[in-house]
Amino acid sequence: MKKIAILVMLSLLCGRGALAASWSEKLGEWTDFVVEDIKDIRCMHRYDVYVPFYAWHNRLFYDREHLDKYNEHAWGFGLGMSHYNAEHTWSGIYAMGFKDSNSYLETYFGYARQWNWTAGSHDEWRAGIGYTLGLTQRHEYAYIPVPLPLPLIGVGYKRLNLQAAYVPGIKNDGNVLFVFSRFEF
Repeated sequence: MKKIAILVMLSLLCGRGALAASWSEKLGEWTDFVVEDIKDIRCMHRYDVYVPFYAWHNRLFYDREHLDKYNEHAWGFGLGMSHYNAEHTWSGIYAMGFKDSNSYLETYFGYARQWNWTAGSHDEWRAGIGYTLGLTQRHEYAYIPVPLPLPLIGVGYKRLNLQAAYVPGIKNDGNVLFVFSRFEF
């Protein structure tokens, strides 16, 4: 059964069949969109300051021994550029460093997009969902960059935002809600 699954995956990755062509085309369109969005961010941007501060380890997936030794105060700092489009969708590029669960330095360099619902007379309140794509570097991986796409949620008022990304995982690893604030200038 494993061999069949591997052969199917390889045939899809090698571009055989209509399904692979369709996925390849969609991935190409999406990649082009992200590249254009990053160009827009660079041309029409605000500067952002990021302050990571909390890494909640999901209690459903951790035993007491791990919870007792892990750091949940993920204090750090980051900088970025971002913009909003006419539909109140936020996009940004950023870099941040913070204390990971083992109290070592972790970095994350990424691109993020969040679709927002707005409220208030000047749309000063917002809440949204989205994603972030980036590279993280951690002590246990010898600081080799590792890709890490994550779901993103956030709320904001005027130029102050509270955002969070969820790192999925397995028992006693991953399953962390990473919370940070973002200030727009």
